[in-house]
Amino acid sequence: MPTPAPRVPDALLLVTTGCPHCPTVLAGLSELVKAGKIGRLEVVNVSRHPEAAQRLGVRSLPWLRLGPFELDGLRSFTELARWAERAGTEEGMADYFDELLREGRLKQAVDILARDPAQFGALLRLIERPDTELQVRVGVSALMEEYEGTAPLMALVERLGGLARHKDAHIRGDACHFLALTRDPRALAYLRALRNDPEPQVRELAAEGLATLARTAAAAPDA
Repeated sequence: MPTPAPRVPDALLLVTTGCPHCPTVLAGLSELVKAGKIGRLEVVNVSRHPEAAQRLGVRSLPWLRLGPFELDGLRSFTELARWAERAGTEEGMADYFDELLREGRLKQAVDILARDPAQFGALLRLIERPDTELQVRVGVSALMEEYEGTAPLMALVERLGGLARHKDAHIRGDACHFLALTRDPRALAYLRALRNDPEPQVRELAAEGLATLARTAAAAPDA
């Protein structure tokens, strides 16, 4: 049985007449279509169809939707090829969240998670990278706190438990915080294991997490 061809993303590009960067992006995308890296390319000139930009809330051109990614401004062929290759992967979505949070576009990240809560796994990719910038880590925390005690966070308990054993103390500390946010009893075992962590800050976060889960259990209707 033949192996199915890997799925490639489709693209929607908004341009306008006189835009200095639009031809560069269009040319790069056209090459990717020819190479089979993009399945379909739709181009809309908003000077002729302004309703397209209005419907999508686009204010800056060129604007591109490439698979799950929304990108604006000048993008080189290399950048476009890299985003096309990473479309549909958790690692690619992690890189996308990284860009959004570094640029302060928290609302756009919130909108993505509202449409597809499964993308929370990509946030954990950012947390487990030791070189993730502080601004991005703060953004990830804000997103996690928005969903405190919900099913999408509960689904991450085992992965967070793995991060609680990470060699980097900062990552273990983040894992403690997020495990408490899940409000899931399964998080107790992971937090208890960190009560004797060699790092004082991790021990403190583990204790805080355990106290949070204890209050949650006490407040439960069948407690």
